Amino acid sequence: MMGSVRNSLLIVILIICFWSNGKAQAFRSYLKFAEVDAALANSEGSLSVAFNAEKGFGKHRKFVIGFGGRFSAYVGRNQYYITAPAKLTSGSTGPGVIFKDNIEANIDSLLVKNAQVNAFNLFLTLGYNFSDRLMVRFNIDVIGFSFGKSTTGNYINGSQGAVESAKPTPFNLLLISDNDKGSLNSEFFVRYLLNERWGVKAGLQFLFTEYTTSSDVQQFPEPNDRFRNKSLMPMIGICRKL
Repeated sequence: MMGSVRNSLLIVILIICFWSNGKAQAFRSYLKFAEVDAALANSEGSLSVAFNAEKGFGKHRKFVIGFGGRFSAYVGRNQYYITAPAKLTSGSTGPGVIFKDNIEANIDSLLVKNAQVNAFNLFLTLGYNFSDRLMVRFNIDVIGFSFGKSTTGNYINGSQGAVESAKPTPFNLLLISDNDKGSLNSEFFVRYLLNERWGVKAGLQFLFTEYTTSSDVQQFPEPNDRFRNKSLMPMIGICRKL
């Protein structure tokens, strides 16, 4: 498992080097950063490696829009994954699901003893520069793919239960709230440049990870095989201006 994570991190680092060297001319007007983040909470954590290109707008270029690619590796122990689709959790799939309460009767759980999900996604960034060194940023994954080894979990429906195999949902897509599919990462953080090249960052990470069971283990109110875990974790990291 850890070998696959190390290999994936190496691939992402090579991609970052390619973009920073071979494509530098195409993005001359952008600020480019390579970043490594670690997030940790109770019995769970993540490691992320990202490349980010940012462009300032406005009279003083204080407002920032950017994009990039990110690899996120999540591990968790004894994590509860709950029913994922919005049509079950909220009873609808429109934009208003973000304001709706969960329908508890429709939500079942999958207890995963050893969760491990890897995701590679493209993301968007919004931000503001207080100075050349102090910056605040929000970014969110938009689309990508996930992978990881199959595992087993304890499916829980009230007092009923069963052991079920599951694997990370392969396709990731940002929609709205529980309409999202797969595993998606987002961050809100402050970045401070220590010198012209190196900086530090700190903030919060909100990470969705998702498993798909081998069968439609949930049957009420309709068949379902997708279960999601939402993790809010403190995050720290380092960055290098390219």
